[in-house]
Amino acid sequence: METFEGLNDAQKAAAGHIEGPMMVVAGAGSGKTRVLTQRIAHLIDQGVDPFSILALTFTNKAAREMKSRIGNIVGEAEARNIWMGTFHSVFARILRIESERINYPSNFTIYDTQDSRSVIKDVIKSLGLDDKLYKPNSIHGRISGAKNNLIGPQDYAANPDIMGEDQQAGRPRIGEIYAGYNQRLHRSGAMDFDDLLFKTNVLLRDFPDLLHKYQQKFAFLLVDEYQDTNFAQYLIIRQLSAARENVCVVGDDAQSIYSFRGANIQNILNFQRDYPDCVVYKLEQNYRSTKTIVEAANAVIAKNQDQIRKEVWTGNDQGEKIDVHRALSDNDEGSHVADGILVTRSREQAQHQDFAILYRTNAQSRAFEEQLRKRNIPYRIYGGLSFYQRKEIKDLIAYFRLTANPADDESFKRVVNYPARGIGKTTMDRLTLAAAKHDCSLWDVLQDPFKKPEDLKGAAWGKLQDFSVMISGFATRLETASAFDLGHHIAQHTNLLRELYKDKTPEGVARYENIEELLAGMKEFSDETDPANPDAVRTMGDFLVDVALLTDADQDDGDDNKVSLMTIHAAKGLEYPYVYVVGLEENLFPSQMALNTREDLEEERRLFYVALTRAEKKATLSYALTRYRWGQLIQNEPSRFIEEIDEQFLNLPSVSARKPEPFDFNSARNSFYKPMPIGPSSITPPKPGMKKVSSSSGESNPTSGKGPSASFGDIAPGVEVKHARFGKGKVLKLEGQEPNVKATVFFPSAGQKQLLLKFAKLDVL
Repeated sequence: METFEGLNDAQKAAAGHIEGPMMVVAGAGSGKTRVLTQRIAHLIDQGVDPFSILALTFTNKAAREMKSRIGNIVGEAEARNIWMGTFHSVFARILRIESERINYPSNFTIYDTQDSRSVIKDVIKSLGLDDKLYKPNSIHGRISGAKNNLIGPQDYAANPDIMGEDQQAGRPRIGEIYAGYNQRLHRSGAMDFDDLLFKTNVLLRDFPDLLHKYQQKFAFLLVDEYQDTNFAQYLIIRQLSAARENVCVVGDDAQSIYSFRGANIQNILNFQRDYPDCVVYKLEQNYRSTKTIVEAANAVIAKNQDQIRKEVWTGNDQGEKIDVHRALSDNDEGSHVADGILVTRSREQAQHQDFAILYRTNAQSRAFEEQLRKRNIPYRIYGGLSFYQRKEIKDLIAYFRLTANPADDESFKRVVNYPARGIGKTTMDRLTLAAAKHDCSLWDVLQDPFKKPEDLKGAAWGKLQDFSVMISGFATRLETASAFDLGHHIAQHTNLLRELYKDKTPEGVARYENIEELLAGMKEFSDETDPANPDAVRTMGDFLVDVALLTDADQDDGDDNKVSLMTIHAAKGLEYPYVYVVGLEENLFPSQMALNTREDLEEERRLFYVALTRAEKKATLSYALTRYRWGQLIQNEPSRFIEEIDEQFLNLPSVSARKPEPFDFNSARNSFYKPMPIGPSSITPPKPGMKKVSSSSGESNPTSGKGPSASFGDIAPGVEVKHARFGKGKVLKLEGQEPNVKATVFFPSAGQKQLLLKFAKLDVL
């Protein structure tokens, strides 16, 4: 069987490798998914049992796509037998099989971020702590970081460095919160996302027979996006591959941008050290972007020290230069981007879905949303509130989760009095105290007469018992009914559907329609069959696992014809014909928090590399001279990342005293849209004793309205200057023609720098 059709030579070599450790360093747009797919198909073609292949991805969407492609080559039945999915979904599956070893029920609930923070909030309250000091979101991040580094509550409390950090931060009792949080999870038969990796490591560490079992089972391991793995994921891969070392990792160190989630770039940089016999393949041909975009991105990422060197190239057309737009303000920046989308759509006959606006922080979306709305341009915020986070959806799913796992306290509290059934706060407080007293779940209190609180009698207790009987009735159908049949039954018999149907406001109608959409999705899920077991019923338990492990990328089908707005972190793995990278200002991008260490700055540069390489045909960069931050209007200088792109790839902004004129779509329809020049009038005036160098040459003076402004003639080799970031320095040489003169300056504090004078805002001393 020919499995390598359409691959280039480098891709074929990687896909054809069978045994031993291997690393595929895949540049942006180089077809790594195709290589992974073809390699798995090739293994099966060579007689490898699909059940012995473990392929780990970072989204369910990627896993489904790969499985579908493999099925087209080797047959759907064979493809179904591969252990393929996200780290979390695969190891949740293993944990359900082996859960008794770690004293968990096989039907354990998986808590999402919102559930986890709710539990943490309760623990903080029970300890009598101030939730303004011990903020649940912040504490959750601290606990998540500990779990990703395999630090449990006992190890956390016993580590003097960690406890010292908490003490210094004025939050010395985080260790207690962590212990209480984990205790609540266990009591509820629940795990959070981080536990799925943490407890898999516990299984492999504490039970050598299980480690041996899964080492023998998984003869071949394949890991996608290896640069995004954290310590917990790294250790699982190391342990499972230790027996045979048939491990293949694919990734791009230049796209490692998730250190804030615990990802460690050293995992991919040190792979050859971990596996000295490994073979390295480099996929360097970019199929996505123009030569201009590829070469500009190469120029920027070359500045990083920590990287696996590669020469990314493309056979695509040269393409347009990258426009750099200099805006007066963030609102002006939003206006320029919105106008640019209108013009490009008209000129190129493009669709709204062909455009993406990428920013460093979510807060930046406001200006772009406002300007897009003014022009009636449809858009979507990628990574916003997902379908499964909407209240009405979470309410119904809480009923599903409680039916599958009655010990789930978070689900119990959410729905015990919704729709209203007369179970008030006093009743719940008494029930909660009884559960804490007996160290059991709320459900257990209802089932055991010896745990019944003395002050909970009469009608209140009767209503709780009625609720218990209803949930128990649902549970009798868990193993026999399909997910849809049981889900529809629960929606009706809890009166949740009736409650939503009564609300005839537009919001109420939308909520009812969302429930209909959920049930439609459950019907589709239930109707899917497994070729390996066509008679099996897809139950509520199967559905809950599927929903709990959805990622942001899985929850958006990308079919809507709308402009996409998102953070650059959310854009990873996506591509668009036209990309706007906005807010390219020092202290915003790169972030002010990333300027303390070289490692942090290099991650910001990788983030910019990811942003730029999302573009297929055209990239536009923009920055604002002024921007409100924390309620203050601040002056900005352009990001160093713009300076790091070779000038030959850029259309740099022109400068004049005129403010942007209102956009006239009719007159622009048949002409190429140029960035609107704007004036330097908002640039900070020079301090006494210093002479400000103009950012233009020979253009109109905004103050007098006549005569040339100060020229670059004030700058010459040997002149001492001052830079806002690098401090004092001496000009060594000048290159280029006005207005694109480039100065080489030596700064004692920062070394030798090359600066475009139109951007640099140097003060002559």
